[in-house]
Amino acid sequence: MTWLALDIGGANLKAADGLGFALARPFALWRRPEQLAAQLRQFIGEAPPASRIAVTMTGELADCYPTKAEGVRSILEALDEAAAGRRLAVYRVDGRFVPPDEARQQPLRAAASNWRALAAFANRFAAAWPALLLDLGSTTADVIPLDPHGPCTAAQTDVDRLLSGELVYTGVERTPVAAVVRTLPFRGRPCPVAAEFFATAADAYLLLGDLPAAPADCDTADGQPRTLPAAHARMARMFCGDAELVSRQEAITAAAAVRDAQLSLLESALRQVAARLAGTPRTVIISGHGEFLLRRLLERTFPDAVVLSLKDELGAAVSRCASAHALAVLAREGFGKD
Repeated sequence: MTWLALDIGGANLKAADGLGFALARPFALWRRPEQLAAQLRQFIGEAPPASRIAVTMTGELADCYPTKAEGVRSILEALDEAAAGRRLAVYRVDGRFVPPDEARQQPLRAAASNWRALAAFANRFAAAWPALLLDLGSTTADVIPLDPHGPCTAAQTDVDRLLSGELVYTGVERTPVAAVVRTLPFRGRPCPVAAEFFATAADAYLLLGDLPAAPADCDTADGQPRTLPAAHARMARMFCGDAELVSRQEAITAAAAVRDAQLSLLESALRQVAARLAGTPRTVIISGHGEFLLRRLLERTFPDAVVLSLKDELGAAVSRCASAHALAVLAREGFGKD
């Protein structure tokens, strides 16, 4: 019996087999929901052969669906079509795998469940407790308390997790700069920024050297490549300017302020969650595309904690698809050889 796990998001599709294969690909679900089945079929075809598929999702929140329940059912319908008869197991926020028909009956239990899979898997790397899992991706961050039995939280829905500080809607790529700051430093003064989708966090971290250039990637605010000159131009527009009016160094200074603002958001959530632990976190497990920022965060919050990186443990490609990898491992362990 072989497993492939899929993590179906609103902006990215991720797949892993729990044995080292991992694949991530952008897919704007909110723009092309009718193409999801074809995308998943192609994804499954590029993966190692698998007789069973486990799935978790966050794509049900995409605004192409009138409700989250309808989003779950629509995603499952696309998956049924793409799976071509393979057995499917849907992972729920209570940590159970269920058949698609049961997931359709209680769709909100299958919504936004990838954090639970990652936390249940990552707990095995904790060296001591209390422990935390910090996962920072392109769009969101998770701050999940752990005990020797796994994730120890009563928050399961997106709303409850937002209120508890365990879900932070900020990431190192897709988050608009205008969603992070209202002003940026400019020639010695705080300058109000345009409340427009002119630049994203990816531009800030490209300017700061934390993310690499990707000239073939045009999934940016203006549709231009993810390069330093283009990131400079996008950041300049936050001042209602351009690359001729705002220097590269001024854009870099603004990028540093964006980074500091995101760190403040993450620190607030981290301290909110840590305050509910039995003591100071002794182990912090980090994962996701934003590990570089999480290390900065921990240096200024819990410098004495043991930091374990899933990127170091599993490799960069698998860490980027950590929830899918976790799900594949949990499926194999949970179902055994039946």
